[in-house]
Amino acid sequence: MKAINALGAMRDLGYCMDKAFDNGYTANFSVYEHLLQHPESGKSYQAEQVHVVDFYRFEGVSDPEDSSILYIIETNDGRKGTLADAFGVYADPDVGDFFLAVDDIKKRKALFFPPVGSHPTGTT
Repeated sequence: MKAINALGAMRDLGYCMDKAFDNGYTANFSVYEHLLQHPESGKSYQAEQVHVVDFYRFEGVSDPEDSSILYIIETNDGRKGTLADAFGVYADPDVGDFFLAVDDIKKRKALFFPPVGSHPTGTT
């Protein structure tokens, strides 16, 4: 599955998850009983305690129903991580309902990841 960043370059879900991890978004979140959960710590968050820094939608190459979404998340206590879900017909309705309740969702114009082919120093 691939996502297109603001510069038109294709990225896949694995790449985006790895880059998020490299940028300190190491927590793995889930949604259970209308709360964002961090299973490793046992901590739960209500929608108003969550900030979605960015999100990426990925579409399957051969099947439009083979889609997913990756949320890049920060919580009010500073925990940073990700949550991936199917997008569309196979999406978890609990995840969708939770993120509908989150008011603080941003989609950055200057994305979280450098363009394909760019070098961290600015050269290609």
